[in-house]
Amino acid sequence: MVEIKSAAELEAMREAGRVVAVALAAVREQARVGVSLLELNEVAVSVISDMGAKSAFLGYKPHFAPTPFPAVICASVNDAIVHGIPGGYRLRDGDLLSVDCGVYLDGWAGDSAISFVVGSPRPGDLELIETAETALADAIAACVPGGRLGDVGHAVARAGRAAGYGIPEDFGGHGIGRAMHEDPHVPNHGRPGRGMTLRPGLVLAIEPMFVAGGVDDYVTAADGWTLSSSDGSRAAHTEHTVAVTEDGPRVLTLP
Repeated sequence: MVEIKSAAELEAMREAGRVVAVALAAVREQARVGVSLLELNEVAVSVISDMGAKSAFLGYKPHFAPTPFPAVICASVNDAIVHGIPGGYRLRDGDLLSVDCGVYLDGWAGDSAISFVVGSPRPGDLELIETAETALADAIAACVPGGRLGDVGHAVARAGRAAGYGIPEDFGGHGIGRAMHEDPHVPNHGRPGRGMTLRPGLVLAIEPMFVAGGVDDYVTAADGWTLSSSDGSRAAHTEHTVAVTEDGPRVLTLP
């Protein structure tokens, strides 16, 4: 069931989104060559705790996962697209890192993701990240009353396909509110003018995921969580929690 949020509920979600934004900024600040992914997870743990929130990821177990997620961030490196489990891996110069974070604050969820390069970037990685960020901005711009869900997915796919990137099958964004994952599913593709009509108070987590090599399929690691490109090419993932309002789209996970 799709839930429509009141103005007061959107304000509460904005506070949850603020926690996510601060956590991601702190992780990015500490992501340097030689730092481990576990250390970055601890950075996010501290921010979430200090701001009085609770991780939405730690202990989360969807139907496809063999075990509950063991961390408060997803940290996906290079060819890992999403759901990377933070471990002892230490960042190297030129690594492309995607970090996803979700929290609950006062019963409301926020969810966002960023991608960036550690140390010296490859031009191709910067182009990949920039395209994912452009796709996210275009999709956010489509979140207006009277628009359609297909407009949102179309905006993502248009940017990714124009650049020749792959878009992982089956994965995309989602509704969000009292639960991190609510209806509707938000595919990273769609037909403009089709799908559910967007109404004020609808909140969506929109998350483009692009693969540089152009493949749409992926492989699942032995941990049952990490999804990586099937051809070993680099991937980028961006995400914001966005509310449809009478005044246009409102991003709830900005700093």
